[in-house]
Amino acid sequence: MTTTQEPRWRRRPEARPEEILEAALAEFTERGFEAARMEDIGKRAGLSKAGVYLYFPSKVALLEALIEARVAPLAAQAQTLAQAGRDDPLGALRLLARVAAHRIADPNVFAVPRLVIGLSGRFPEIADYYRTHVVEKARGALEALIGAAIANNQIRAVDKNAVVRAFIGPMFFEAMWAHVLRGESALKEPEKLIEQHFDILLKGLEPRA
Repeated sequence: MTTTQEPRWRRRPEARPEEILEAALAEFTERGFEAARMEDIGKRAGLSKAGVYLYFPSKVALLEALIEARVAPLAAQAQTLAQAGRDDPLGALRLLARVAAHRIADPNVFAVPRLVIGLSGRFPEIADYYRTHVVEKARGALEALIGAAIANNQIRAVDKNAVVRAFIGPMFFEAMWAHVLRGESALKEPEKLIEQHFDILLKGLEPRA
């Protein structure tokens, strides 16, 4: 006598939200956010359309949840390091850069900010959500570490926001180069990338006599 295997979503109910998010990211990436349908997301996740709506009321809610699951943890880690790394702010910045480089090297992670960038003109509320839940938190943490480095006389007194842009810019460019323009990216060797990046950045920030 054969037994029928239960659907994935019945066997692992605690995994449903993550499976829906994985399905949504795949549909958004393959079809585009506006063309993706909740019904197809449900099929990919092993659920009905109504089952998806039990967890997420809209595609915007799905994308916001993807931001929280895939990208916001990096901003939270930056905030934690900003609190714990005040005695060695440059070490904390270097560690954060390593973590960020490894994360954005993953196309499934960078797919989320890539979606946000593409949708920001037509869905400004999504851009606002990403800015407040990711960018502003990460920027505040970076500015705190840079301020601590200035106070410790490790770097000269400069515009902290300008240093944040110089810190983030090269890594974001490498992610765009790798995942959007499909170029040969230094993200294949993230440790080497970070060492080169910090060598250039810190030499420009050295205290002047």
